[in-house]
Amino acid sequence: MTSTTEALELIKRGAQEILQIEELKDRLQQARPLRIKAGFDPTAPDLHLGHTVLLNKLRQFQDLGHEIIFLIGDFTGMIGDPTGKNVTRQPMTRDEVIDNARTYEQQIYKILEPEKTLVVFNSSWMNAMNAAALIELAAQHTVARMLERDDFHKRYSTGQPIAIHEFLYPLIQGYDSVQLKADVELGGTDQKFNLLVGRELQKHYGQPPQVVLTMPILEGLDGVQKMSKSLKNYIGIAESPDEIFGKLMSISDDLMWRYFELLSFEPMSKINAYKKSVAEGANPRDIKYELAREIVSRFHGGQKAGNEAMRNFISLNRDKQIPDNIPIIELTSDGGSVLASTVIKEAGLSSSTSGARRDIRGGGVKINGERIEDEKYMLPAGQTYTIQKGKRHFAKVSIK
Repeated sequence: MTSTTEALELIKRGAQEILQIEELKDRLQQARPLRIKAGFDPTAPDLHLGHTVLLNKLRQFQDLGHEIIFLIGDFTGMIGDPTGKNVTRQPMTRDEVIDNARTYEQQIYKILEPEKTLVVFNSSWMNAMNAAALIELAAQHTVARMLERDDFHKRYSTGQPIAIHEFLYPLIQGYDSVQLKADVELGGTDQKFNLLVGRELQKHYGQPPQVVLTMPILEGLDGVQKMSKSLKNYIGIAESPDEIFGKLMSISDDLMWRYFELLSFEPMSKINAYKKSVAEGANPRDIKYELAREIVSRFHGGQKAGNEAMRNFISLNRDKQIPDNIPIIELTSDGGSVLASTVIKEAGLSSSTSGARRDIRGGGVKINGERIEDEKYMLPAGQTYTIQKGKRHFAKVSIK
């Protein structure tokens, strides 16, 4: 059985802030599982490793025996989270929200245990709230308090419009905690204001206020800006094993330790041993192998996938060999030659022929080991070609 001290050490790992930690200690000593809540707006259905920072913390609470509530904000998603925005966000349609929510449900169980996870939608109580109840909820917070929030304050100060419905977002997120009787709510550091609103509303409704735990925003592959698809510095959990492994191996040695703390399930004692070995002269690359192998194994079904991705990476990057498990794609021609850009697109190495031409002009394409730079390069039929785009993307194409 895990002691309170041991549980606290695990919970504090990687956390940015815990408000109030004494309350958390008291609740951990109660003879019941705690209700741990985290909310996700279904606005970006394909999860990347940045999203998993919160999911990993939920899993740690789950392993300690607590009740995990994964809240999908399908109602709040139609408002649009104003956090960090300098303009009013366009609300999502109901169909968009539901489609994204389904994708979330498929992906979260790569980390959380399905039988121990309660998935709820805040529309189940918000759709039943009438106008009078919504006005009563709105009366629990002042405009002055709302304008203390950094993003609202900046927009107000610079004359950017703030729609009235945006003030409802933190109130409804806080009311979710009332409905769920949450003991602890998790969120990113940018969600601190909303999480504290939940504490205040719980007090108003006669409940013990939830403990607030914020997690840091994970930096992307560049080590500077937060991981984001729009910034193209992300690692998607649904990406191929080789892609995930290769991207993780591209991060800096310093960023590796940040990823170990926030993404790895290895105990800190083992991670500290890794740090000591590097300080004593071990190659950081070999330690990074362990991180990449663990992450691939988690999202692709076990150690076999992680080991194979590592072998492929070493073969490709250290031994300069082409992976031997590339499937052959067959293309049919009229018996003549085919533009290389067309073949690259049909092989799935580029989303368009114009993109393929750009890759060729930029020197990022090799065919049978030889770099090509002529966007009009032709490939005669009757042969099989090995095509490489960048460092990690390969295809074998048989043209008939």
